[in-house]
Amino acid sequence: MRSASDSGAVERAPRPGRPVRGASTGRPMMAALDLLGRRWALRVIWELQQEPAGFRELRRRADGMSSSVLTDRLRELTEVGIVTTGADGVYHLTELGDALRPSLEPLRVWADRWSAELDAQRGDDG
Repeated sequence: MRSASDSGAVERAPRPGRPVRGASTGRPMMAALDLLGRRWALRVIWELQQEPAGFRELRRRADGMSSSVLTDRLRELTEVGIVTTGADGVYHLTELGDALRPSLEPLRVWADRWSAELDAQRGDDG
């Protein structure tokens, strides 16, 4: 498969053991950062953690995401074993995908703290 720098190429999903954007080593952490750092990837995972959904429902929940980007993210996340789809067309996190939940929880807690601190700063400014 050609690289994304070739015209019209489709990027392959990052995987441990293969060079990824920003790292030629193929270390698992670098592959994970590349995969999860892709536009809308964490949002798709977050939404599926809340509840499995079909394509239209996922797109509705992630307002502003184009169909083509959602298609790409679902393809990549499926290719690497984080998402699966049933015969009914509903997307679910796999056991591996669901195992991301404890890793994302501290980020959610931090985001809530950040929001509260910014709200408090705005209150001090007024």
